[in-house]
Amino acid sequence: MATPADKLWRNARLATMTGGGPGIVERGAITATGDAITYAGPEIDAPDAAEIIDCEGRWITPGLIDCHTHLIHAGNRAKEFEARLEGATYEEIARAGGGILSTVTATRAASEDELVASALPRLDQLISEGVTTVEIKSGYGLTLDDELKMLRAAHQLGWSGRGINIFRTLLAAHAVPPEFKGNADAYVDLICDQMIPAARHEAHAVDAYCEGIGFSAEQVDRIFTTAKAHGLRVKLHAEQLSNLHGAALAARHGALSADHLEYLDDAGIAAMAAAGTVATLLPGAFYFTRETRLPPVAALRAAGVPIAIATDCNPGTSPMASILLAMNMGATLFRLTVEECLRGVTCNAAKALAMDRFVGTLEPGKSADLAIWNVTDLAELVYRIGANPLHARIHAGQ
Repeated sequence: MATPADKLWRNARLATMTGGGPGIVERGAITATGDAITYAGPEIDAPDAAEIIDCEGRWITPGLIDCHTHLIHAGNRAKEFEARLEGATYEEIARAGGGILSTVTATRAASEDELVASALPRLDQLISEGVTTVEIKSGYGLTLDDELKMLRAAHQLGWSGRGINIFRTLLAAHAVPPEFKGNADAYVDLICDQMIPAARHEAHAVDAYCEGIGFSAEQVDRIFTTAKAHGLRVKLHAEQLSNLHGAALAARHGALSADHLEYLDDAGIAAMAAAGTVATLLPGAFYFTRETRLPPVAALRAAGVPIAIATDCNPGTSPMASILLAMNMGATLFRLTVEECLRGVTCNAAKALAMDRFVGTLEPGKSADLAIWNVTDLAELVYRIGANPLHARIHAGQ
């Protein structure tokens, strides 16, 4: 006689996100033993379990994944937001000591514990909406010690008792710090010679901001070559404000994802498709900065490039900690379908973090990360604004 599973969630409607679609199973069930799913399919075929949970016809999806955040930072830039509403330009704010460097100043002054404490409410907001996996970038320290401090703070969040998977990304190439003003190449030297080697045990990946106001393609190429030499995967902020062909560069390095992509061209799309690089769209930043150029969703779709959606939670351009709102924005602003939005925060988001062997779908062997919803139709998860229909969130079977 087979040993029963630990838990059985029955009387549910499943969106397994398998098989290239939503993977819907009516009258479905899931079993888990320990932290892993052992069965996901029709209830009639489900094995026995020691504990049975009646889902009363609710929908179950994989735990949601926010695959692009800047959750760790000190301070906020609400005053800058107010100044922009009153007519100040970004350049004027930056010259007055605002912009990203104001966040750098605040983050450098904060202790590791203070960074954790300030990030917890943002993390808790994501968790309250069914998120079980979060990517967190550094990038507001811009010194060796401060970048490592941010990565350690992100690591602490994973051990905060919240039940959350944390993917940590070194984004030292976020901006040129003031002490290297006019000498970006010297700062890239520091990133390659000291920061990446020191972060190889603290980070899972390396990211960079490839823009005219950030780093050139040549500088990013050097950073990525160094990252890969130290066993780290790469991701890239690309084609947000202009087309520096960063997405194609990222694809050549086997990047997990290229993110933003409003100015992505056909060559970049083809390169991403060939490399399997995920296109991570960030509608919160598009909305908050009042951009008008849409990412080429139809072309990405036609080329078969996996599309993910994320909050881009950060203090300057996307102060948003709602994955449900990010899905709604993806649909309303970028014209993604409901299925694309759901895949964008589950299976495709998992690919963007190289975690698709462990999370992102409901199937045996994956972590028992589930979100159980008080909705009658999956479209409600994308359709509603300012509503949170989460009934229960399960992480690793608990």
